Amino acid sequence: MQSDWLWAWGGGMMIGTSVVLMWLGYGRILGVSGMVAGLWQPRDGTYHWRRWFVAGIVVSGWLCQWILGLAVGPTMLGWPGLLVGGFLVGLGTRMAGGCTSGHGVCGLGRLSKRSLVAVLIFVSSGMTTVTLLRLMLGGQ
Repeated sequence: MQSDWLWAWGGGMMIGTSVVLMWLGYGRILGVSGMVAGLWQPRDGTYHWRRWFVAGIVVSGWLCQWILGLAVGPTMLGWPGLLVGGFLVGLGTRMAGGCTSGHGVCGLGRLSKRSLVAVLIFVSSGMTTVTLLRLMLGGQ
Protein backbone atom coordinates (compact mmCIF):
# COMPACT_ATOMS: atom_id res chain seq x y z
CA MET A 1 0.00 0.00 0.00
CA GLN A 2 1.07 3.54 -0.62
CA SER A 3 0.09 4.68 2.88
CA ASP A 4 2.21 2.08 4.71
CA TRP A 5 4.78 4.75 5.53
CA LEU A 6 2.07 6.76 7.29
CA TRP A 7 1.39 3.87 9.68
CA ALA A 8 5.10 3.56 10.43
CA TRP A 9 5.42 7.32 10.90
CA GLY A 10 2.37 7.46 13.18
CA GLY A 11 3.61 4.54 15.26
CA GLY A 12 7.04 6.12 15.57
CA MET A 13 5.51 9.40 16.67
CA MET A 14 3.45 7.63 19.35
CA ILE A 15 6.47 5.72 20.63
CA GLY A 16 8.56 8.88 20.73
CA THR A 17 5.81 10.77 22.54
CA SER A 18 5.45 8.03 25.15
CA VAL A 19 9.22 8.02 25.71
CA VAL A 20 9.24 11.77 26.32
CA LEU A 21 6.18 11.63 28.59
CA MET A 22 7.71 8.80 30.64
CA TRP A 23 10.93 10.77 31.06
CA LEU A 24 9.16 14.01 31.95
CA GLY A 25 6.52 12.38 34.17
CA TYR A 26 8.56 9.77 36.02
CA GLY A 27 12.19 10.50 35.18
CA ARG A 28 12.56 6.96 33.85
CA ILE A 29 13.57 5.43 30.57
CA LEU A 30 10.77 3.65 28.77
CA GLY A 31 11.67 0.01 28.24
CA VAL A 32 8.85 -2.49 27.99
CA SER A 33 10.87 -5.44 29.30
CA GLY A 34 11.78 -3.38 32.37
CA MET A 35 8.11 -2.49 32.84
CA VAL A 36 7.05 -6.13 32.75
CA ALA A 37 9.95 -7.22 34.97
CA GLY A 38 8.84 -4.62 37.50
CA LEU A 39 5.44 -6.31 37.68
CA TRP A 40 7.05 -9.57 38.78
CA GLN A 41 9.62 -7.95 41.06
CA PRO A 42 7.92 -4.81 42.40
CA ARG A 43 10.09 -2.25 44.12
CA ASP A 44 9.89 1.37 45.23
CA GLY A 45 6.13 1.76 44.75
CA THR A 46 6.13 1.53 40.95
CA TYR A 47 3.82 -1.48 40.62
CA HIS A 48 0.62 0.47 39.98
CA TRP A 49 1.77 2.70 37.15
CA ARG A 50 3.67 -0.22 35.58
CA ARG A 51 0.48 -2.28 35.65
CA TRP A 52 -1.44 0.48 33.88
CA PHE A 53 1.30 1.01 31.34
CA VAL A 54 1.46 -2.68 30.36
CA ALA A 55 -2.36 -2.92 30.35
CA GLY A 56 -2.43 0.10 28.03
CA ILE A 57 -0.13 -1.64 25.58
CA VAL A 58 -2.37 -4.71 25.46
CA VAL A 59 -5.66 -2.80 25.32
CA SER A 60 -4.41 -0.37 22.66
CA GLY A 61 -3.40 -3.32 20.48
CA TRP A 62 -6.87 -4.83 20.78
CA LEU A 63 -8.51 -1.46 20.14
CA CYS A 64 -6.48 -0.85 17.00
CA GLN A 65 -7.29 -4.34 15.78
CA TRP A 66 -10.99 -3.78 16.43
CA ILE A 67 -11.21 -0.21 15.09
CA LEU A 68 -9.19 -0.94 11.95
CA GLY A 69 -10.77 -4.35 11.38
CA LEU A 70 -7.46 -6.17 11.27
CA ALA A 71 -7.47 -9.93 11.55
CA VAL A 72 -4.47 -10.66 13.74
CA GLY A 73 -3.84 -14.10 15.12
CA PRO A 74 -1.03 -16.48 15.87
CA THR A 75 2.00 -16.54 13.62
CA MET A 76 2.51 -18.97 10.77
CA LEU A 77 4.02 -21.29 13.38
CA GLY A 78 0.77 -21.33 15.41
CA TRP A 79 0.26 -20.78 19.11
CA PRO A 80 3.14 -23.07 20.20
CA GLY A 81 5.53 -21.06 18.02
CA LEU A 82 4.12 -17.83 19.41
CA LEU A 83 4.64 -19.00 23.00
CA VAL A 84 8.16 -20.28 22.37
CA GLY A 85 9.01 -17.05 20.52
CA GLY A 86 7.65 -14.94 23.37
CA PHE A 87 9.69 -16.90 25.89
CA LEU A 88 12.86 -16.53 23.82
CA VAL A 89 12.30 -12.78 23.40
CA GLY A 90 11.82 -12.43 27.16
CA LEU A 91 14.97 -14.45 27.83
CA GLY A 92 16.94 -12.39 25.33
CA THR A 93 15.81 -9.09 26.79
CA ARG A 94 16.89 -10.18 30.25
CA MET A 95 20.28 -11.27 28.89
CA ALA A 96 20.70 -7.98 27.00
CA GLY A 97 19.62 -5.88 29.97
CA GLY A 98 16.76 -4.37 27.99
CA CYS A 99 14.61 -4.60 24.90
CA THR A 100 14.32 -2.80 21.58
CA SER A 101 12.34 0.06 23.09
CA GLY A 102 14.82 0.61 25.91
CA HIS A 103 17.98 0.18 23.88
CA GLY A 104 16.75 1.12 20.40
CA VAL A 105 14.70 4.18 21.16
CA CYS A 106 16.01 5.50 24.46
CA GLY A 107 19.56 4.14 24.49
CA LEU A 108 20.45 5.21 20.97
CA GLY A 109 18.86 8.59 21.61
CA ARG A 110 21.28 9.02 24.54
CA LEU A 111 24.22 7.81 22.39
CA SER A 112 24.81 4.73 24.56
CA LYS A 113 27.50 2.43 23.15
CA ARG A 114 26.01 -0.51 25.04
CA SER A 115 22.65 0.15 23.38
CA LEU A 116 24.25 0.39 19.95
CA VAL A 117 25.79 -3.06 20.40
CA ALA A 118 22.47 -4.45 21.65
CA VAL A 119 20.54 -3.00 18.70
CA LEU A 120 23.05 -4.37 16.20
CA ILE A 121 22.62 -7.80 17.78
CA PHE A 122 18.80 -7.47 17.78
CA VAL A 123 18.69 -6.50 14.11
CA SER A 124 21.19 -9.09 12.91
CA SER A 125 19.45 -11.84 14.91
CA GLY A 126 16.10 -10.84 13.43
CA MET A 127 17.47 -10.84 9.90
CA THR A 128 19.08 -14.23 10.43
CA THR A 129 15.89 -15.69 11.90
CA VAL A 130 13.73 -14.46 9.01
CA THR A 131 16.20 -15.78 6.45
CA LEU A 132 16.39 -19.21 8.09
CA LEU A 133 12.62 -19.49 8.50
CA ARG A 134 12.06 -18.57 4.87
CA LEU A 135 14.55 -21.18 3.76
CA MET A 136 13.04 -23.84 6.03
CA LEU A 137 9.49 -23.04 4.92
CA GLY A 138 10.26 -23.12 1.24
CA GLY A 139 10.79 -19.45 0.44
CA GLN A 140 7.46 -18.10 1.65
